[in-house]
Amino acid sequence: MNAINTTIDLIGEDHISTSLETPLREDAFDIDDDRKIELIQSHFKEIMHILGLDLNDDSLSGTPHRVAKMYVKEIFSGLNPGNKPETKLFQNKYEYNEMLIEKDITLYSYCEHHFVPIVGKVHVAYISNGQVIGLSKINRLVQYYAKRPQVQERLTNQIAEGLKQALQSNDVAVIIDATHLCVSSRGIKDTNTSTITTHYSGKFQTEKTKAEFISLSK
Repeated sequence: MNAINTTIDLIGEDHISTSLETPLREDAFDIDDDRKIELIQSHFKEIMHILGLDLNDDSLSGTPHRVAKMYVKEIFSGLNPGNKPETKLFQNKYEYNEMLIEKDITLYSYCEHHFVPIVGKVHVAYISNGQVIGLSKINRLVQYYAKRPQVQERLTNQIAEGLKQALQSNDVAVIIDATHLCVSSRGIKDTNTSTITTHYSGKFQTEKTKAEFISLSK
């Protein structure tokens, strides 16, 4: 435990990310969702008890189950690869060869360092290489990667790589502009700060195309 505490002290408030992939154990899905809810409910009940809350109160008695179900079925459901949305490609019969932008996609994620919300907007663009996907699939892909404990840098790259894979094209761009409640509601408590991260691949690495995307995303 002392070694763990020493590592935490060294890291401090820095928001570090270790890899593109979300850190998961190999046995992460050896137990099903119902069992996970059961276990989390038990542990969260103990946390509430340690905090001194009266779990016999009508308002609090159902909270451990509500939190456990929310974790598994909702806000962290993107951890399960079985929940990844299917993305069917269609021929670009319109012969639209300019960039397509899906702007202001609502972002709700959770900081993996404090498990508090990351809230913001995602702007995504791609240029068809002869195939397109349904617009709603872009939103669903964003939500899938957002629904897991995250750091914004990793989330940005995961969305970009997921879209490249779905489109079978490298001509992809992503901008995320988000507020981290670990910054605004605790710690430094700066409510005016937002964090912007970007990813540009393929044709979006040219200055003209990149500038056009940034301008249209404002």
